[in-house]
Amino acid sequence: MKVIRSAVIVCAGMILATNSFAQGLSYQVKSSIVEDRKAVFATVQSVDIVAARTRIGGTIVELLVDEGSTVTAGQKIARVVDEKLALQMKSLNARVESQVSQRDLAKTALVRMEKLYATGTVPRARLDEARTAQDVAQKGLSSIVAERQILQQTRAEGDVLAPAEGRVLNVHVTKGAVVLPGEAVASMAAEAYILRLQLPERHARFIKEGEEVQVAERGLGSLAQDNEDQIRTGFIRKIYPEIKNGRVSADVEVENLGDFFVGERIRVWVGTGERTVLMVPKAYLTIRHGLFYVRLQDGQDVVVQPGIAENGHIEILSGLVVGDVLAEWSGQ
Repeated sequence: MKVIRSAVIVCAGMILATNSFAQGLSYQVKSSIVEDRKAVFATVQSVDIVAARTRIGGTIVELLVDEGSTVTAGQKIARVVDEKLALQMKSLNARVESQVSQRDLAKTALVRMEKLYATGTVPRARLDEARTAQDVAQKGLSSIVAERQILQQTRAEGDVLAPAEGRVLNVHVTKGAVVLPGEAVASMAAEAYILRLQLPERHARFIKEGEEVQVAERGLGSLAQDNEDQIRTGFIRKIYPEIKNGRVSADVEVENLGDFFVGERIRVWVGTGERTVLMVPKAYLTIRHGLFYVRLQDGQDVVVQPGIAENGHIEILSGLVVGDVLAEWSGQ
């Protein structure tokens, strides 16, 4: 009786397991065309690298930025002083004061001549000479004042300004250094950043402008393409027509690249053609003893070789054929 009871229990368990298995969802294996992607490294680059240059020669008395500093367009990053300009300013101020005195004297002489001419004491020629002397003195004063304004502008140009918004890459001078007009004080990357790809020339025919690429985040944890939470989407914005050293260059546009370092290497997946594959949802695979298994609808467990993972599906390299019907794992 005990043997019969045990057999009944086993049979009942098998029936329950079969019913539970039969209630699971099924999936028929079919082929699909996917874009084959190649993992390459791209380098974060600035669209433009500009230099902040001096406009006058002199000595660096202020240096307000360092490598890595973020600047805005027109921000003062250094100051150059030429001590000769201060001496020239004193000389011009003295000349202005002297010319003002000459103008006032000529104006006073003109007023006197006008009174004398009105009484007939002096001829018309003396009055014209006084007027001419007054005009010459006034124009001489205007000329010296203009020279002083030029000198004031030259002193103001001692401020070295950032030509664009961005990040300072290199500072080429130190405080106290002597510089010449036009010498670069700092190099900076403009705020717009791109990814520069270097692809083998055999892949040149597969890439095109506007094509979508996948960009990893920082860190080793982002090296897996199926880690969708750490993947950005970018677009190829420019392909360079010249192949150098067997490689074609392309620029990828990605939003919010400013948090990366210029020159930092980032993993990127680019399309390199299409191929036919068998893709199976992840729910239909399980791992036992380090091997991947799927269960057919008839209850048979089959060992498969998985490939790449994409959008919740896994490529099956071997173990299945088109038309196989899989059952979802409801139990082991």
